[in-house]
Amino acid sequence: MFGGLLASAIANMKGIQGYNSWRWIFILEGIATILLGIAAFFFVSDFPENSRWLSEEERAFVIARTGAEKKGARPITMRDVLFFFTDPKNALAGIIYFATVIPIYSFTYFAPTIVKTLGYGTIQTQLHTVPPTAAAFALCLIMAYFSDRLRLRYPFVAFATVLTIAGLGILMTTHHNFHAEYAGICLVAMGAFSAGPIVVCWYVMNLSGHVERSIGTAWMISFGNIGGIVATFAFLKKDAPEYHTGYSIVMAFTCLGAAASTLYAIAAVIQNKTRVREGQGRLSL
Repeated sequence: MFGGLLASAIANMKGIQGYNSWRWIFILEGIATILLGIAAFFFVSDFPENSRWLSEEERAFVIARTGAEKKGARPITMRDVLFFFTDPKNALAGIIYFATVIPIYSFTYFAPTIVKTLGYGTIQTQLHTVPPTAAAFALCLIMAYFSDRLRLRYPFVAFATVLTIAGLGILMTTHHNFHAEYAGICLVAMGAFSAGPIVVCWYVMNLSGHVERSIGTAWMISFGNIGGIVATFAFLKKDAPEYHTGYSIVMAFTCLGAAASTLYAIAAVIQNKTRVREGQGRLSL
């Protein structure tokens, strides 16, 4: 949310201490990254059992909820990895996150470029990327709260997907209309950014035990972030200012994500019937 504000501020720092403004990007963001990394070493716990900031009751709840193995962690073997992929839900989860990441990275990389086609200068362009991300931030908090209260994920993922598709539809079909195009940018940001956290939460909550969670989180994040490579080549300068190819690519993968998330939800419903009969916990929907 603060990227546009930070970029517009850094653009005015040219000449301070004899440095160009682009150097200050690396200096300021590098310092922040180092400080956060040092803080994380002291404040982020590896496992619930090792956390010092949880009460005994909270620690017991987290261990029970995450299905922590009583025998503790053990080395993960190739057989574990191969067995992990015998469940088609895991492949679907990777596809969902991959498809979700593409509009996220596309907006992150190219929002200033797209906004600039509306006729703004450099600083005004950066400032106009703030309202869409601020709206996305607010929607993320609202959806996180209600999805947790309702114990449901898929309906919120579907709603975010609808917002993204609606925004892309506006951007693909409407040109030379500032208000409509800017509304489309806001919808894409709100849909893409609000879907990401819920998709990750939904999948990780349905993983059980140290082995499955370790493989599952590594699989989802590593495979999903390949979408960043696709996003990098989606919006090419030769396609400006309409960027029909870029919007079409993002639209296609958003629809792929919608289909994959629907199949994942159906698979969870089917497996829940078996899990209930066997006395196991239900998968999150």
